[in-house]
Amino acid sequence: MSRDFLSALRGESLRLGFQEIGITHPGPSDHLEFFRGWLLRGLHGEMGYLARPDAVVRRGDPRETMEEVRSVVVVAQNHFQEDPPGVPEDPSRGVVARYARGEDYHDVLKGRLQDLLEWIRLEARGRGLAEEVRGFAYVDTGPILERELGRRAGLGWFGKNTMLIHPRRGSHFFLGVLLLDLALPADLPFGADHCGTCRACLDACPTGALLGRDETGAPVLDARRCISYLTIELKGAIPGELRPGIGNRIFGCDICQEVCPWNVRFARPSREPAYQARGGLEGPELVELAREVLGMDAEGFGERFSGSPLKRAKRRGLLRNVVVALGNWQASVDEPPEEAVAVLILALSDPEALVRGHAAWALGRVRSEEATSALRRQLDIESDPAVRDELIGALKG
Repeated sequence: MSRDFLSALRGESLRLGFQEIGITHPGPSDHLEFFRGWLLRGLHGEMGYLARPDAVVRRGDPRETMEEVRSVVVVAQNHFQEDPPGVPEDPSRGVVARYARGEDYHDVLKGRLQDLLEWIRLEARGRGLAEEVRGFAYVDTGPILERELGRRAGLGWFGKNTMLIHPRRGSHFFLGVLLLDLALPADLPFGADHCGTCRACLDACPTGALLGRDETGAPVLDARRCISYLTIELKGAIPGELRPGIGNRIFGCDICQEVCPWNVRFARPSREPAYQARGGLEGPELVELAREVLGMDAEGFGERFSGSPLKRAKRRGLLRNVVVALGNWQASVDEPPEEAVAVLILALSDPEALVRGHAAWALGRVRSEEATSALRRQLDIESDPAVRDELIGALKG
């Protein structure tokens, strides 16, 4: 394999908007036994798709996904965005994880990977390296251990926050993977661990989701306590004891990355237009957002958030998150704003029981005569057992 081809490959990846590219050989995962143990402990919560036997086998070796794979190309694309003034400190405004404020990265990155794959095909044919190159592109949607492949391709190490951390970029980047039947020379794997004795991410996680490293040195995450899981992956009620720790984060969480010294030092805003905040998602007013979504049906919600990662939460999930944030805001002030109490009372009559239940919890934090009266009125007519439990708990305080 000529150095000219590899140099051109790296140049093309930069042209397509990737900041880093690495190459590794396919082969059995060094991480699979840890992954199996993590699943056996139930730390994946309701993400049952991770535990499907066929998916576990495929995660264990890229050759189970593409039998003829001979090399794996891993790319990284920066998505970091600065928080606007007042966010996340202002509890009246919602916080959306940085990666989710613009277009859906799955679509953006997948398209660029397909472009890179087509370039490889044409270039390999033109250079006489291969008449045809077969490949598959993955962006966080297939049974691939992207972060492990990224480490093996030399792009960074596993931080204590479970993120892949690049020594000159931090961890605010997406990973994309190309499986190729074209043999390419592999980069050296990243072997060092530069976290040292730092505990910034462990100590900052408000819900205690980060458990440190196990006896093998692997970082351990209890997804069931992670704010990203609770606000995106969890489809039902958020456990009551974890709701206060969510604060005003309504979709995803960046806390463990925000406090990481490598991000503090190296994170720079992405220039990718697709990842710039759109639709007011850089720090929306909670009351305004709640009113907007309460006035939508499922179809309207889908249209409003078309092309946005927030669509994944669905109307009921996003409203659940927003009313929790409203409840946390009310608990942080002496005089709850009238407009916030009013929108929570409106949510108390939402068609979705999930929304009504969390609105009851939020109103229980208000401690006003108006809130108490609304809770009692709803209890008189509420038929859903889970919501009734929330109402009774809110009234008891």
